[in-house]
Amino acid sequence: MCRVCGGTVHQFFDFGRQPLSDMFLGPGDLEHEFFFRLAVGICESCTMTQLMDEVARDRMFHDAYPYHSSGSVHMRRHFEQTANRFLDTHLSGRGPDPFIVEIGCNDGVMLRTLGKAGVRHLGVEPSGGVADLARANGVRVRTDFFEEPTAADIVAEEGTADLIYAANTICHIPYIGSIFRGVDALLAPDGAFVFEDPYLGDILDRTTFDQIYDEHFFFFTVRSVQAVAARHGFEVVDVERLPVHGGEVRYTITRRGTRTPTAAVAELADLERARGLGTREAFDPFAADIERIRHELVTLLRGLAAEGKRVVGYGATAKSATVTNYCGIGPELISFVCDATPAKHGKLMPGSHIPVRPGEALADPYPDYAVLFAWNHAEEIMAKERAFHEAGGRWILYVPEVHIV
Repeated sequence: MCRVCGGTVHQFFDFGRQPLSDMFLGPGDLEHEFFFRLAVGICESCTMTQLMDEVARDRMFHDAYPYHSSGSVHMRRHFEQTANRFLDTHLSGRGPDPFIVEIGCNDGVMLRTLGKAGVRHLGVEPSGGVADLARANGVRVRTDFFEEPTAADIVAEEGTADLIYAANTICHIPYIGSIFRGVDALLAPDGAFVFEDPYLGDILDRTTFDQIYDEHFFFFTVRSVQAVAARHGFEVVDVERLPVHGGEVRYTITRRGTRTPTAAVAELADLERARGLGTREAFDPFAADIERIRHELVTLLRGLAAEGKRVVGYGATAKSATVTNYCGIGPELISFVCDATPAKHGKLMPGSHIPVRPGEALADPYPDYAVLFAWNHAEEIMAKERAFHEAGGRWILYVPEVHIV
């Protein structure tokens, strides 16, 4: 049943048994590893694409949650630019004490810039470890899940918000109705709710199937976001395509009738209708491409292993869990994955149990090939690891197709 409208959800792909994508375990913890069925479908009524099964939020977002939003130079710049843009737009002219709430602020990389500018702010972040990092950088944080009761508490303590923002967060939340009811309770009458998440159109165009994992419950289009917004008295008044994370859309939502939608909203909705992006048939080529990429990637890795080539991975990302487990890739094909996050070092990749080592391990010594799981940061990573390529190393990528660089 659709988590937005209660309609029928038709499954279009099943990735089978998958682990929690960000649960990196020690060798002695494997017997307690949690698995679930990762399958995805589309609602025939509101067109919302979503997972068929839900993983309990406490299993995914907890004190040891390892992802840091500020871990990439590119993403730090993106969030600094976003904050400065808000200062010039949504927070400008809002009186002497504008107030912003960020849902899922992570380590506070965006709010940090606003805090330095003197803007009253509050991050709502359920993962205690990253919330503590935000506080250490001067960001005000409430360690909690955002939903309707949370919003009521914030209003009682802080008053209404001029702007509510979220990045790579709303798509994580199956109980989206409670989110919108919370936004309705917290947002000032003429305020804006702005969020950015991976765009389904880009996922299909680039066959970035690894964007589908436990934490990504919804896969948005402007039409599906319009559907959920309308059910709660809101409307989409602007959309902006973003290049980050393989392609996202930033949605600006306000109460119905308070602002005139920009032409960009109708243009993107028309484009989605023209390509059939609300129909089951739109996913048939995508499913075929996923199976083709799996075959080509596994064939390549097995061939390199047979030739005695040494292959490692780069970036112990949440996305890589889908790839390694769906493709059946283990330590026999990729000896280890290097990653910059200290909390992952010495642990094993979810499900595949490939060891995770520090970034410096790439040069100890350089391997023949490296599978770039963090493909969304390819330019930044390849520039940083230029010595690997100069030493004769080659990158293996699988987006939008399997190829060697």
